[in-house]
Amino acid sequence: MRLLFPILIIVAIIIGLNSIFVVKETEFAIKFRLGEVVRADYEPGLHFKMPFINNVRKFERRIITLDMRPEQMNTAEQKFVEVDYYVKWRINDPRAFYVATNGDMMFTRARLSQLIRNDLRDEFAQRTLSEVVSEQRREMMERLVVRADRRFQEFGLDVIDVRIKKIELTDEVLNSVFERMETQRTEFANELRSLGRERAERIRADADRQVRVLLADAERDGQRLRGEGDARAIEIYASAFDQDREFFAFWRSMQAYDKSFGTDKDIMLMDTRSEFFNYFDRLRAE
Repeated sequence: MRLLFPILIIVAIIIGLNSIFVVKETEFAIKFRLGEVVRADYEPGLHFKMPFINNVRKFERRIITLDMRPEQMNTAEQKFVEVDYYVKWRINDPRAFYVATNGDMMFTRARLSQLIRNDLRDEFAQRTLSEVVSEQRREMMERLVVRADRRFQEFGLDVIDVRIKKIELTDEVLNSVFERMETQRTEFANELRSLGRERAERIRADADRQVRVLLADAERDGQRLRGEGDARAIEIYASAFDQDREFFAFWRSMQAYDKSFGTDKDIMLMDTRSEFFNYFDRLRAE
């Protein structure tokens, strides 16, 4: 009896320990009876089971991140890009999850990776490079999440998010993109030069027109001023002539003599009886 009593206590402890299990807030628990699912809706806390008849398996309740291996995908322009992305998912129905996958997380990850990869390839194949890089990237991710979530409902899974971390161009595509960028920039530069030349020609033509207008206005004003000056001079000469006609005639003759006999080498052959020498004859007569 002394030997049997400790053995019974040990057996009771083992049975007691195998009769209880704890479910954490971060876990799902499924209870089996000889391999058959009995219950899968346990709340967090302490629960009981039949030793050696029931067994319990636990699965992650939290969101799981599946970091995918970078894949080469083809766009609608037949350009290959290397896509680095990840998937966030979680179990929402542990019973359906176990029935569909036998609780095998490796199988689940492989199946999830394959289907998401195929859907992502389809989305890339429908879009150009510029669209997947910027314009339609968010829309593409939303469509991918909706499609994947609908497809994995039978697996008892929720696909929370599919997110592209990075899109890298292959060397061939990079060279093609750089060449296209260079061509576009060259065309843009040529267009700017053409617009600059056109504007310069316009400015020069306008400047030449303004110069011609200014010169014409200046010539017109000059002619008018010269005409007014000549008229004024004639008026002054006429007024002076009327004051003393004889003196004015004498003064004009003196100016003519001065201009005609400027140097000793000047020679003039004229009739001494002409009117030009009128004042010389008067001097001799006097």
